[in-house]
Amino acid sequence: MKRREFLTGGMALAATLPAGVAAAAMPPGLATHARAKGRYFGAAVKSRQLREDAGFTQAVAQECNILVQEYELKRGTTEPKPGQYDFSGADQIIDFAQKHDMRARGHALVWYAAQPKWLEPALQAASDRGRRKLMTSYITTAMPRYAGRIQEWDVVNEALEPNDGRADGMRADSMWMQALGEHYIDIAFHTARETDPRATLFLTDYGIEHDSPRCERRRTAMLKLLDRLKARDVPIDAIGIQGHLKPYKEEFNERRFADFLDQLRGYGLKLEITEFDIADIGGPPNPAKRDSEVASVGRAFIDVALDNPAMQAVLCWGLSDRYSWLSNYKDYKWPDGQLSRGLPLDGSLRRKPLWDAIAAAFDDAPPAGRHAA
Repeated sequence: MKRREFLTGGMALAATLPAGVAAAAMPPGLATHARAKGRYFGAAVKSRQLREDAGFTQAVAQECNILVQEYELKRGTTEPKPGQYDFSGADQIIDFAQKHDMRARGHALVWYAAQPKWLEPALQAASDRGRRKLMTSYITTAMPRYAGRIQEWDVVNEALEPNDGRADGMRADSMWMQALGEHYIDIAFHTARETDPRATLFLTDYGIEHDSPRCERRRTAMLKLLDRLKARDVPIDAIGIQGHLKPYKEEFNERRFADFLDQLRGYGLKLEITEFDIADIGGPPNPAKRDSEVASVGRAFIDVALDNPAMQAVLCWGLSDRYSWLSNYKDYKWPDGQLSRGLPLDGSLRRKPLWDAIAAAFDDAPPAGRHAA
């Protein structure tokens, strides 16, 4: 039995959480709470934020012990012209992580989106061998640069999309799928393993968290894909569950999510939450009430995640509402222009109830690698 009772939906949770703690008080950060249980807490950041926002930079140093680049290792940024690379932004983030004794992730080596404009036309014109090289050349350039400094990589990101109509649930609208078929995943992981044998190699995806038909289709597609990849001895080490929650659109069911994590662990895989945030659009107009509900769902989600002994880390996609993508994305932004409140720190870098929920979830979690009582 898990250490908590499972409820049927996250919005039904009745958690009373204290108000957020002011950043100026500077009690231990979330990294301290995570580290005590042998785990990591971190966030996606941009190098510009670290260069130009001293308050935010201090908060990152206080709260995180693992970092990932929000976009500065995506190929559209790093290889604007064929064979001409600019890793300066990623270098700054990795240097910051090393300076502060943080672990680092690399995001992402093979993705259907955020590609340089020249790549898809080149891919269409290339031979089969040329197509493989166009994909693997980025792996064999980026990974050696950060060998020993980036410990884990999102090798293939967002390979699934059941809505594209394929019976296997794979993303049909992907240049790599169209050019190389499903075996592009095999090629990417084998190349990554050969390039940096010490790195932990992740397959990552979204939309596998909620209790909805959409997410159920994606979970089924993920498990079937893993069956095929494991049968072909593809060297996947871990699954990254993005964790973009939308509690006012789709319910969260603790038991269903826990069962899915157990299924993933059954493949012998490590797990991480790699892009956690909560879209609060559609919630109560009162920010305090909304914060409380968001924290309740966040606590339920992270409790389940950390109950699984394979779960290594929780990373948010951003740390402060000041820089959240949710405030700018059409489906999630508030029409009156207010900031989305889906991250641990508010726009003024104050700790919110979600921060308290994450800290409490780490505090109550079993040590990494152990089953909950």
